Amino acid sequence: MNAITGAYDWLTTAANWQGEKGVWHRLAEHLYFSGVCLAVACLIALPIALYLGHIGKGGALAVNISNVGRAVPTLAVLVLLTLTPLGEHGDMPTLIALVLFAVPPLLTNAYIGMREVDRSVVEAARGMGMSGRQLFARVELPLAYPLIMTGVRSAGVQVVATATLAAMAGEGGLGRIITAGFNLQNTPQVVAGALLVALLALFVEVVLVVVGKVFNPMRGRSGVAQ
Repeated sequence: MNAITGAYDWLTTAANWQGEKGVWHRLAEHLYFSGVCLAVACLIALPIALYLGHIGKGGALAVNISNVGRAVPTLAVLVLLTLTPLGEHGDMPTLIALVLFAVPPLLTNAYIGMREVDRSVVEAARGMGMSGRQLFARVELPLAYPLIMTGVRSAGVQVVATATLAAMAGEGGLGRIITAGFNLQNTPQVVAGALLVALLALFVEVVLVVVGKVFNPMRGRSGVAQ
């Protein structure tokens, strides 16, 4: 309980929230890493997954290749990238490692979502004379949307949690609060940093749930309550 009460005291101390080493600055850095990596991962994974899911070819291979990234620890990738010439380009190793970590859930969920669309609905749409683009935009994508957003939420939360590793490469983020606590042997600070990361991940989950509902293409259609 001493660590918990100590963490509360640390979090309620105004000085810990100010300056370049304060919580607000570290939070902004953490959001930067997480937001950029999630956006880039979406731009890479979703077009590939949606296209392969639409044509029904090559998706299994792409999913298996992307899942190889799950077998390799993100910290190991980060360390290796830091030792390459990329390590001379600031936060580039961290961004690449986090993007590689976020791609598998995005690609897998989007592809499965497209392939699980009811084939009878797809055939009926074709029978009505819909083109490939119309079929994709008006039938497949709306029906696959919930599973696609599940992948986005999963990737988002995982990236927020894993972005703490940026501190291991000397970069910013909430992970710096945790590593500084370890260096100072300050357990309350370590607990406080971990709580901040957990709360941020929960907040991101809630935000993405709301965004998913607001932009749901099935929203407002009769008989559908999302």
